[in-house]
Order: sequence, then C-alpha cells, then structure tokens
Amino acid sequence: MRENGPVTSATRQPETPAATLPPRLIATDLDGTLLRDDKSVSERTVAALAAAEEAGIEVFFVTGRPARWMDVVSDHVHGHGLAICGNGAAVVDLHGGPGAHRFVKVRELARENALDAVRLLREAAPGTVFAVEQTYGFYQEPAYPKLHMEIPDTLAPAEQLLAPDAPGAGEPVLKILAFHHELDPDAFLAVARRAVGDRATITRSSPSALLEISGPGVSKASTLELCCAERGISPEEVVAFGDMPNDVEMLTWAGTSYAMGNAHPAVIAAASGRTVANNEDGVAVVIEKILAERL
Repeated sequence: MRENGPVTSATRQPETPAATLPPRLIATDLDGTLLRDDKSVSERTVAALAAAEEAGIEVFFVTGRPARWMDVVSDHVHGHGLAICGNGAAVVDLHGGPGAHRFVKVRELARENALDAVRLLREAAPGTVFAVEQTYGFYQEPAYPKLHMEIPDTLAPAEQLLAPDAPGAGEPVLKILAFHHELDPDAFLAVARRAVGDRATITRSSPSALLEISGPGVSKASTLELCCAERGISPEEVVAFGDMPNDVEMLTWAGTSYAMGNAHPAVIAAASGRTVANNEDGVAVVIEKILAERL
C-alpha cells in the first residue's frame, strides 16, 4: 500500500540482533522493504528468497496490499504459495496467479465497526474521505483521491458503501481507508486512534495522510502469529522485515527483526536490528548472512 516517498540514507552494514533460535520463517513486508522503489524484485533478492526456501526456511510476504496487487511477487511464493494481505485481514493462496487467488483465511472488519470509525473520524478530523476494500471489490467516496491507479466499482458516501444493501454487501470488508488532504500523516494517525479506540485497528503505510482501518486486533503480527502457530513455529524462530508503522507490531512480535535503512522512526525503534535500504536489497543482505552462518 505504500507509495514511493523520500528515502533516508541507508545504514552501510546490517546491525545484527543477538542470536536466537535458528530461523524457520522469514516474514517480509513488500513496498519499501522487499520491493525497490520501482516496485521490482531485484535478481539478488529473487536468488536470496529461493535460497532461503531451499534451506528449509519458509518465506511469507506480509503486506498492506490487497490480493489483486500481488502479481509483483506471485512468481516467488515457492511451495506454500501463501501471503498475508491487507495488513493481516486475509491469508491468500497465490498459486492460481493474478485474478485467480484463493482466500484461505479472512479476518473481516464488521460493517458496524466500520460505520462507527467513519462517524468518529468525520467528527474528529473534518474533511476525511473514505474508501472500502473488500475481498474482491474496491469502493470509494467521490472525493477520495485516485491513489491506487484503479477504477472503483462504485462511487458513493461511505455510509452508503457500508450499508446492508450496498453493492458487494455479501463480501467481507477487509479494511477501510481514510485520507486527509491537509493533516500530517502521523498526527492524523494519532487523532484517529484516539477517536476510534478499540472499535478498530488503525495504522498507516503511506507517506501521505492515508490511514488503513482493520478489525479489532487484526494486524500483520496477529495473523502471522496464527500462521506460525499452525506450523508449530515460535516467535523466536521468525525473522521479520519492515519499514512503516503498519510493520511495528510484527517487528516487535518476531524474535529477530530488521528495520530498513529507509524506515520510519517508529519502525527503527521497534526493530531489534537494522539493514540497508530497500533499493540496496536490504532483505537479501540479511538472508545471505543468515544462510552463510548455517554453513
């Protein structure tokens, strides 16, 4: 979900956390982390991901992106074929390729909670505009900017989009998006969290004032924890990578975690280590080091 933004100067070498259990799973964000700013996956990174899988380390992509935007990495999901999308709102099997993915797990945002969040944010931050992300559909208010390079299925006020008889009413809501044209992104996030409270989980992954609102308790970390529990993998056996506030919980939960050289200050504070920037293949740098230490 992250748009390209300014990149801070990178750390030249990874700052390595203290050793824990040998890793069994690598969890990596995509935009600003695994992907370069041009949205490509470098040859070095492709090779590192394949080598990790060959060594028996599972790789999970854990992203704010919806499933339909996963074509950038669908060729690199290897054996399990799974990705965590929508900031933890869905676990998706990408084996079918673009447009043919299968939802394995959905953690929806109840429409009543979404409507509460819309009402409270309109009161706390007048001028906020909304979009609704569902399993297969995308709907937005007329004033919501064209941030996502796609044509919405319906244009209408959020209250109508979330009504029981709305288009796509039979589909789960994965998250709603809230945008403000004037507020500072971090200030907007703080205002929204105070206003909405425990009715929803609110985070952001864009350098603009764009918030992502999911169901209570739904995050990259909580869904990754579920996936790891199903595999008998402990947090100490997970290495995680991220760059924006929507990665903070995941980096805190994982036994070993790395903030990218281009990461938001909150991410740097949350991670146990730091690698170089996404444009310098920071994820691959760490994976190569992990594999070299196993020899």
